[in-house]
This record gives sequence, C-alpha cells and structure tokens, in this order.
Amino acid sequence: MHKPGGDSWRAVVTGVAVALSLVMAAAPAHASVFLEDQTWTELRDRIAGGATTIIVPIGGTEQSGPAMALGKHNVRVKFLAEKIAERLGNALVAPVIAYVPEGTIDPPTQHMRFPGTITVSDKLFEQLLESAARSFKLHGFTTIVLIGDHGGYQADESHVADRLNAEWKKTPVRVFAALDYYRLAQAPYTRKLLAAGARESEIGTHAGLADTSLMLAVDPSMVRQERLSAPPKLGAADGVYGGDPARSSAEFGQLGIDLIVDGTVDAIRGFVAKQPK
Repeated sequence: MHKPGGDSWRAVVTGVAVALSLVMAAAPAHASVFLEDQTWTELRDRIAGGATTIIVPIGGTEQSGPAMALGKHNVRVKFLAEKIAERLGNALVAPVIAYVPEGTIDPPTQHMRFPGTITVSDKLFEQLLESAARSFKLHGFTTIVLIGDHGGYQADESHVADRLNAEWKKTPVRVFAALDYYRLAQAPYTRKLLAAGARESEIGTHAGLADTSLMLAVDPSMVRQERLSAPPKLGAADGVYGGDPARSSAEFGQLGIDLIVDGTVDAIRGFVAKQPK
C-alpha cells in the first residue's frame, strides 16, 4: 500500500544525503592554511581566488635547556604562522624552515656546543630563503612574508627581502621581512610578563620563563615540566640564559602569543597597504 508523501520524503532524504556528501568531500585538507596540505590544483585555485600571501615560517633546531625539546622554534613558528594566516584571511603558510644559522662547527660556538643543534652558514640560509621566494613568485604569490622565531638570522631575513625587492621593483611581487614577529617577543612581551607578576630575574633571554611559557601555551608536550623546578636550578651550563623557568606557565605564554599574532598581522597589513596598486 502506498503511503502518502513517502516517495517525496525519500527524495528529500536522498537529496540531503547527497548534499552532505558533497560538502564533506569538498571540505577536508584544502581548507587548511598550510601549503603542504594542498594538492597542486587546490593551491592553484586558492591563489586564483585571492590567497596571494604566503608566510614563510622560519624556526631552527637548537638546544633550549634540559626542559625544552630541540624543535621548540619549529613547532612554535608553525603554530603562530597558522594563527596569523587565519587572521589575514588571504594567506597560506609554507613548510617550516628548520635548518638555520646556529654558530660554527669547528670550533663549536653558540648553541652548537650542545648535542642536537643543527647549523648552516648565513650564505646558504639566505640562498634557501631566496630560492623559496622565487618559487612562490613563479606560482602567483604577490606578498611573501618571512617570520623568524630565532634572533640569530633576523638580519639575513632583511638582506633577502631588500635584494629581491630591488630586483622585483617593476613587478607586483614584494617580500616582507616581518621583524616585528621577533621584536614583539622581546621587550614588549617582557613588559606584559612583568605586569602579570613575573620577576625580571626569571624572564631570561633563552629557555627562561618567557621562552618556556610561550612553549607551554603552544604545545606543553615539548616541555619537561617536572624538570623546570627540580634541583639543581637550571643555569648557563645547562643552556638556560639569564632567567629561571621554574614558574613558567601557559597563562604567561598566552600573553606573548596574543601580542605576537596581533602585532604581526597589523605589520603585514600595513606593509601591503603601502604597496602601489
């Protein structure tokens, strides 16, 4: 016996199911802001649709004391680059550059005195950034943003941007060395920490409270929290410089994350706004 409305109800249900399957098929990886999650055709279409800014996150593989993993900079810069790209709305994020200048090998200097740190020369590093930028220009990106999580190569970022902008001045493509990303994690972040109750003697320049708190807010699995306050107290011989990470917290770190993301987004927008139309 035929039930009134049965066929039309089944048609509606079938239509909804088909629509949902199409949405699910269209949604997955290409909605990500990470370039390496795209297929080449998805990337082509994203660029054609206006995603013409590419953020190049630069990290580094180096010691950060006994309480923080060697990949600190790489994990942190990828996390923050994603936040920045999402806020911009028209940006994608390139793969993290994890091999950066970290001192000399013979004799070992800077962080190279600790196992696990990897270094390359400034010349090689600049060539890498330059080649990456040329690749992005070829594929249609018009704003190439360099953000570096480590202080040792900030000048290299500027050198590359200046050279390529001089070479490309008759094109619409520009390279922006977003040095505010790193600058904001220094004195401005320190002021936020002091206002929140941190002591100046704790903050440090490397692997102290400021550095460790940022990592706790990004990915606590990278921090050996049981080692932060356990004796003996961490110091320069351990690779912890000028501070004490014992009272580090994700709450302190979030202050830095908000500052860095907000400030870098503003800096990128300001750079783009100054470019000729």
